[in-house]
Amino acid sequence: MKIVAIKVYQVDLPLVEGRYSWSEGKFVEVFDSTVVELITDDGHVGYGEICPLGPFYLPAFGPGARAGIGELSATLLGQDPTAIGPINQLMDKALLGHPYVKSAIDMACWDLLGKATGKSVCALMGGKFGESVALYRAISQRPADEMAANVAAHRADGYTKFQLKVGGKPEDDIARINAAAETLTDGEVLVADANTGWRVDDAIRVVNAVRDRDVYIEQPCRSYEHCLTIRRRTSLPFILDENITGVDALLRGHADGAMDAINLKISKVGGLTKARLIRDICVSLNIPMTIEDSWGGDIITAAIAHLAHSTPEALRFSATDFNSYVTVQNATGAPQRVSGHMIASDEAGLGIAPNMDVLGKPVAEYKS
Repeated sequence: MKIVAIKVYQVDLPLVEGRYSWSEGKFVEVFDSTVVELITDDGHVGYGEICPLGPFYLPAFGPGARAGIGELSATLLGQDPTAIGPINQLMDKALLGHPYVKSAIDMACWDLLGKATGKSVCALMGGKFGESVALYRAISQRPADEMAANVAAHRADGYTKFQLKVGGKPEDDIARINAAAETLTDGEVLVADANTGWRVDDAIRVVNAVRDRDVYIEQPCRSYEHCLTIRRRTSLPFILDENITGVDALLRGHADGAMDAINLKISKVGGLTKARLIRDICVSLNIPMTIEDSWGGDIITAAIAHLAHSTPEALRFSATDFNSYVTVQNATGAPQRVSGHMIASDEAGLGIAPNMDVLGKPVAEYKS
């Protein structure tokens, strides 16, 4: 099996809620998603997706993903996509860094491997643990009373884990956390996610003010060192996200006792292959994970489901169903939320079929 053509599509994904807001006044109303299609000489086709959270969250942006795929195309054409290890090595040699660019390609290779073997990606990654995957709901940054009301509204959809987008003024964030905490019922989990938005002094003010609340603190500051400072100043459980960029960062955090859990984003670390490696190390080290991505539609949601459902339940803090946040369906067959849970498909590969009416014509095409 050899790659003979690569097609690239651009898809706008508007939000159901109209706007998604997080720290430092950042917001997105329409997400810029890139879908890649790998076509092989024996007629198999694989799909992957990358959707940055705007151009100002991580070092990633939509047009950059498409340009990077073009840069890698000459390296990929003629290669066996099911040889996932060599494919990743080739991409890393041809393009230094830019892990998000490689994520969609790696995802499409897993889709092809599954189709070639007749197995789901979840089965290839070790098989399912449990009947379903529990999801969390991100609560977009709003005034405190609105965020508390949104927690209650999403509870009706079956969610029991809520991630508050904070990272604003300390007094506002304290009010947000307190208001949301007051609405919680037994068994529910609250995370205050600053998305790197606090200075150290502001973070100290917040964690001290909410120290008696049952809340996780997530990624309070931009740098690892500043987050570690806050970690050592609070007894509240602590999550790292943006700083977990690969195996080295994970092992450093573990050695320093810098976190109790991590957020594992597929595109941030370079794709499913590297995310699975980090997942397996976390399982060995007994580190719980939220398994997700920066954003995405149905294809990314399917990939998240396969990685999450093949993760032992005790280490699966939560996962994300991004396709329920957007108004456009870029593929069929992806998991759909049912009572706050989703289930990975048992179909071969990712178990999705692209919605070509939504994808439209390719914005770029490369052939051998």
